[in-house]
Amino acid sequence: MTVHPELRAAAEAWRADDPDPATRDEVTALLAAGDEAALRDRFAGHLEFGTAGLRGLLGAGPNRMNRKVVIRATAGLCAYVLEKVPGARERGVCIGYDGRRLSRELAADTARVCLGLGLRVRAFDHVVPTPVLGYACLTSRAAAGVMVTASHNPPAYNGYKVYWENGAQIIPPSDEGIAAAIAALGGLDTIALGDLDEARADGRFTIIGPELERAYLDGVRALMVHPGLPRDITIAYTALHGVGDRLARQALAEAGFSRVHSVAAQAEPDGAFPTVDFPNPEEKGAMDLVLALGEEVGADLVIANDPDADRLAVAVRDREGGFVQLTGNDVGCLLGHYLLDQGPAGDRRLVVNTIVSSPMLGAIAAAHGARFEQVLTGFKWIANTALRLEADGAARFVLGYEEALGYTVGSLVRDKDGIGTAVVVADMAAWCKSQGRSLLDELELGWRRYGMYLSRQVSHTLPGSDGAARIAAVMARVREAPPAALGEHLVIARADLARGVRIDRDGRESPLGLPPGDVLAMDVEGGHRVMLRPSGTEPKIKFYFDVRVTIGEGETIEAARRRGDALLDALSAGLAAATGM
Repeated sequence: MTVHPELRAAAEAWRADDPDPATRDEVTALLAAGDEAALRDRFAGHLEFGTAGLRGLLGAGPNRMNRKVVIRATAGLCAYVLEKVPGARERGVCIGYDGRRLSRELAADTARVCLGLGLRVRAFDHVVPTPVLGYACLTSRAAAGVMVTASHNPPAYNGYKVYWENGAQIIPPSDEGIAAAIAALGGLDTIALGDLDEARADGRFTIIGPELERAYLDGVRALMVHPGLPRDITIAYTALHGVGDRLARQALAEAGFSRVHSVAAQAEPDGAFPTVDFPNPEEKGAMDLVLALGEEVGADLVIANDPDADRLAVAVRDREGGFVQLTGNDVGCLLGHYLLDQGPAGDRRLVVNTIVSSPMLGAIAAAHGARFEQVLTGFKWIANTALRLEADGAARFVLGYEEALGYTVGSLVRDKDGIGTAVVVADMAAWCKSQGRSLLDELELGWRRYGMYLSRQVSHTLPGSDGAARIAAVMARVREAPPAALGEHLVIARADLARGVRIDRDGRESPLGLPPGDVLAMDVEGGHRVMLRPSGTEPKIKFYFDVRVTIGEGETIEAARRRGDALLDALSAGLAAATGM
């Protein structure tokens, strides 16, 4: 097979200054085999630097995660930081990495570029949870931070997550500025690389010591609402082959939870993830081993971190004694209720979730006189909104969550924190037990108090350029001809985040006050909501449905849920008719 000359030239040029012999050999083998499809997949495009930094399959070429891509990304990041952040050279960059394949090497390359461009570096010399790196950025007042992780993606992926000087993930225009700085770079030979040993000797490269983890654990312990209550609950835990096991178990032990059992087969970091196909605790089968352990030890509570320990999954006993996994909305609303109902009072309390997360948090906040904000999808928006409102003196941040199992309590970390949240969930479970209830009981009491809010997500995977065109066509169709009703349920207002407006049934427009995004939402009579959003990381279009059911006096939870499920079915069918999907 022959390879198109332009494609061959691009591959050979990339190989010429690739510092990694493994990816050089990969290119050589593909060229020798004449595998034009594989070469085109690696070289016809490039990984886009965005608000999530970089994330992609490991491999050779600009459309893969590899050492050359990370060196270039770091050079662009440093150039932008030096331009925008006062005192950046001395404040430096904090660097951490997880247990995935090539993470340690990519972190070392990141450090070398930072040093070569004149910035101090504070780095971990061992794998570390993402929230601990975020905490290090915040407490050291770093100019920026980098965490090498692909979070809960499959084993073939890695990623590069960037924090700004405020300790939160970057938002526009920083992502655009960094991307422009990367695009302006020349070849790899124009990027200066520092020597780690020399920099360590002269103090420009510092290893972050155990005192940082000690301070983080002290901060986690302070998040508890009822630390003095008995800790007589049994917990089954898994790190899913990630980096959370040691610190999560230590944090729980220091919080008084002595009956914690960890899945031994998944406790150590292993980038091959040998016992799970997809190390995301939301995926079917990912929690099988920890649920089995929960049965074996008679656990009251089952919890799981994802591989970089920034997310948390929770399962509890149901009425029949088996385990039921709570949704991200269930856990987020339980936390909101617990922290506002049992935590310190005040008139400036703030809770935040994303626009695709449950509106129930808003009802909880209203009942407690707290402020509620919804932001664009992505935890970066939660953290940056909380920082802005706190800086204005308008709020004291209590909780942020997104439905994809991401939560943070208080201002210890300005990002998702699966370890700190695990301790607060355990504290909440212990409090419930002291009241003669379970977490499931507490959730059901919340439904009776605030309304039963039920959510459903439907995703359509449409790969390739044809799929992207179809996704765009669906969004355009609903924008141009919005449905007046979904089945028998009237649409009373709609919002277009791309235009930044809300439009009521009479056509009156009002500003949304949110950054632009490719999201469409419909408010449906009865307090229900439907939303459409193309995924930012996968070839998918996602539909989100939220309904609210008022539980009648004497009505069972099961009967109310059946009514809610019927509403979800009706709205789902109505949107399918409106979109042709």
